[in-house]
Amino acid sequence: MNQNFKIVVNLAAQAGVRFSIEKPYKYLDANLTGFLNVLEACRNNKIEHFIFASSSSVYGSNVEVPFSEHHNTDHPVSLYAATKKANEMMAHSYATLYNFPCTGLRFFTVYGPWGRPDMAYFKFTKSILSGEPISVFNDGLLSRDFTYINDIVEGITSILEKRPEKVTGKCSTANSTTGPFTLFNLGNNKPETLLDFISYLEESLGRSAIKKILPMQAGDVEKTLSDTSLLYDLTGYVPKTNLQEGLKHFVSWYREYYKVF
Repeated sequence: MNQNFKIVVNLAAQAGVRFSIEKPYKYLDANLTGFLNVLEACRNNKIEHFIFASSSSVYGSNVEVPFSEHHNTDHPVSLYAATKKANEMMAHSYATLYNFPCTGLRFFTVYGPWGRPDMAYFKFTKSILSGEPISVFNDGLLSRDFTYINDIVEGITSILEKRPEKVTGKCSTANSTTGPFTLFNLGNNKPETLLDFISYLEESLGRSAIKKILPMQAGDVEKTLSDTSLLYDLTGYVPKTNLQEGLKHFVSWYREYYKVF
């Protein structure tokens, strides 16, 4: 990398909990070695601010909601979550060693157009339109803080010029550190059950789902909910898209992109 970039935003990773159970070495290669390569490139080119995507998965078995950046994240329940936690620690070490400003953003269940086809909302849409059953885990009682892609983009852009400063003191919480490093939740502040999610999707598609009720999956958590007050205090960030509206936008895009009407 021989360009004069001031800011680097790294959204690249091998994502998803399910696939990390099936192909663990792919996650170590992409999410650890790949992330280190980006850190090294940024350090060697004296980047002024490195922003990277972390995940709500780092909260693991935490049962205290809403999830706060000050909560403990030492108990991941999937290898994917462990690699994202490792990314945070790697970035923190670079921030401390090289006075290199780093900001991690913990994304909460991102959805919307141009998303990952392995995500539930993508697979559900395809199955409902083709009349195939959908797998509904934990009796549909899983709860997620679904965040529309436009709100994610707004959150990222709001932080571009907000470089963390070096703080001298004892590192006791996620945002109390000896290096120019900080973490923020980036979510919608509103949990929705899987059953409600499916209901909204059925409404947008104008079709009913055939539900196959299944038990909890390995690596899953029952509930996620973001506390985004730290990001709001710094940037005024407020998510604007509720789940019903976001799914309508997604379904409209899906029908046009895949020519399914």
